[in-house]
Amino acid sequence: MNATYSSELFIGIFLVLALLFALAPLVVARIWAGCFSPQKPGPDKNATYECGLESRQDASVQFRSEYYLYAILFLVFDVEVVFLLPFAVAFGQLSVGASLAMLVFVLLLVEGLAWAWMKGVLRWT
Repeated sequence: MNATYSSELFIGIFLVLALLFALAPLVVARIWAGCFSPQKPGPDKNATYECGLESRQDASVQFRSEYYLYAILFLVFDVEVVFLLPFAVAFGQLSVGASLAMLVFVLLLVEGLAWAWMKGVLRWT
């Protein structure tokens, strides 16, 4: 009973310290900004700044959505290599379960590629 209580106490203290570690810098930054950098709004300070020049037109440029779809697909299948490389290096020493897990991973990727192909995402027209 005592070991359970001490482990729960340890986890509670660890949780409190983790929250303090994350929130303390935010509180200190807010106090610092309030004391040492008072707000001075004005038209020049609130104006849009772009390379020191006044903007003459809308800066947004529209791209075709296919660019984004190709980029996302590239990232998905590029990150796959990060997971396949360690598997390929240690292939001889892996258990059957690890090989089956990697087979499921590759089949899911193939399914994603087939889905993208059937939906016409890879067609550039």
